[in-house]
Amino acid sequence: MTTLSAPTMTKKSTRKKTRNRATAETMAQQQREISVSEFFAKNRHLLGFDNPRKAMLTTVKEAVDNALDACEEGGILPDIHITVLPLTETRFKITVRDNGPGIVRKQIENIFGKLLYGSKFHRMKMSRGQQGIGISAAGMYGLMTTGKPVLIISKTSRRRPAHEIRLKMDTSKNRAEVISDEEHREDDRLFPDGHGTQVEIELEGRYLKGRQSIDEYLEQTAIANPHARLTFQTPSNETVEYPRAVDELPAEPTEIKPHPKGIELGTLIQMLERTEQKQLGAFLREDFCRVGPTKARELAEGAGMTSRTWIKNVGHAEAERLYQSIQDVRITAPPTDCLVPIGSRALLAGLLKEVKAEFFAAATRPPSVYRGNPFQIEVAIAYGGALPGDEAARILRFANRVPLLYQQSACSSFKAVVETSWKNYNLSQPRGSLPTGPLVIMLHMASVWVPFTSESKEAIADYDEIRKEMKLALQECGRKLGTYLRRRKRMQRESDRRVVFERYIGEIARNCQAITGVDAEKLYAALLAQAQRKTEEADYQLDEDGKVVDDGGRLASDDGVVIVEERQAEAGEESAAGDDTLFGDDAPASPKKRGRKTRRPRRKSGRS
Repeated sequence: MTTLSAPTMTKKSTRKKTRNRATAETMAQQQREISVSEFFAKNRHLLGFDNPRKAMLTTVKEAVDNALDACEEGGILPDIHITVLPLTETRFKITVRDNGPGIVRKQIENIFGKLLYGSKFHRMKMSRGQQGIGISAAGMYGLMTTGKPVLIISKTSRRRPAHEIRLKMDTSKNRAEVISDEEHREDDRLFPDGHGTQVEIELEGRYLKGRQSIDEYLEQTAIANPHARLTFQTPSNETVEYPRAVDELPAEPTEIKPHPKGIELGTLIQMLERTEQKQLGAFLREDFCRVGPTKARELAEGAGMTSRTWIKNVGHAEAERLYQSIQDVRITAPPTDCLVPIGSRALLAGLLKEVKAEFFAAATRPPSVYRGNPFQIEVAIAYGGALPGDEAARILRFANRVPLLYQQSACSSFKAVVETSWKNYNLSQPRGSLPTGPLVIMLHMASVWVPFTSESKEAIADYDEIRKEMKLALQECGRKLGTYLRRRKRMQRESDRRVVFERYIGEIARNCQAITGVDAEKLYAALLAQAQRKTEEADYQLDEDGKVVDDGGRLASDDGVVIVEERQAEAGEESAAGDDTLFGDDAPASPKKRGRKTRRPRRKSGRS
């Protein structure tokens, strides 16, 4: 019998790994300054370049926003051309050309090749751009994905030739490197008005239609900017035009100074250190808005000082007392001429141009303030027509006339719509959700500084003051819609009653003639007149602005309401939302000019 001996157990020698200890000197050698462009190059998702499709949209958005701002500041009606040219399946060349005043040569490198460079960050004035990041970040993304530089062509006057510059960004230094700098007379044909700018960026991308696409962005831009004409050449070489709805530029906003109520203690201390004023009274009057000599003296005395106190003698303790005095003293709200809202008529004109609905209403709230920053909320709604009736309402969000397409659920606009009780206005609304029905809701916030949730500017932060104003504007439009729906329902009910009368009065007239000998035709006419008196609401007429011609109701005197009779929804009508345009295939009717009120022949249905 053979016995097997157990294997000899050998202990493996284990050796502890020793950790290299860094010293303060070696750690100091590894530290270096990080460029802002280098940071965003590694975190480009913060700027809206998460994926190829969104990157293309962000590039077009930034270029078009800059073009609109430039044209409006130059007092020029915008005429913008956008071209998306496919080079390969995943590579595109995006070209945006405007008829603005152009860009002077020495500023081109900074505008297109340096992040956080611009003229709008420090101004308290309504504008689309705020941070000085967008277009230079788009060029940086194109350089990273294709290695191709940005091409800029600028022309500032008819007497000067167009300037053509190719540049790329050095992300380690946050500055531009000019590759070529030439003047080309042949480029003058691009600018028939004698001035303008063209930007060309080659990048990795993906083009798709539908929601959150370039097409949707341009259509919503046309709604919020009815004074602009946009021409879009698609990758399939189709040309889509968004014509100008109004031939008047918006009023120019006025730059204002900071409001005392909106600053924090640290900001106040920095302003005291940087001011050019010598005395406290002059500092309060000249560096803030809504502070006159009397109010400056009151603020200074509340802090235990006088208007003649020297700024150099104001230390931290004095600044803290001054800050507390500002909080305690009542100060007039900041001026609102720094804001230029779209306006109810322009809102309705934009929606009429793009949305195939039957009822339109708009409301503009009075200006309000958050953190010392003036802002104003505008809301417009479109109902019925060819809009789908079995889907949740569509929300169009805007900030300073710029569409917001992403992060809808994180936006204050979305939360305001959900919190509004739409059941009060004859619409169905599941708990905690959007209302259901053929409804489009447009919300616009105009402010000197829009509080976006991120650098990509995709959602408005949820401040209580902002959400409250949005809800009040939504309720105002909702009341108008509820009035219209109740009126239409009554008119339909009265029309149905008349149909029942007309069905039997002929037979009643004949039988009465057989029994009493009364003239059947006279009796029929009398009964018909009686039926018309009892159901007279079915005969209300509307003029071209949707106002009731022969009734003094609320809708008859409301300039913020438009009703398009030809677009009234029919049961089971299929929406054309998937066709060439976002809201339908047919070209919607243009807003008609106000004129003499005329009656229209009624249809048998009795609808208004």
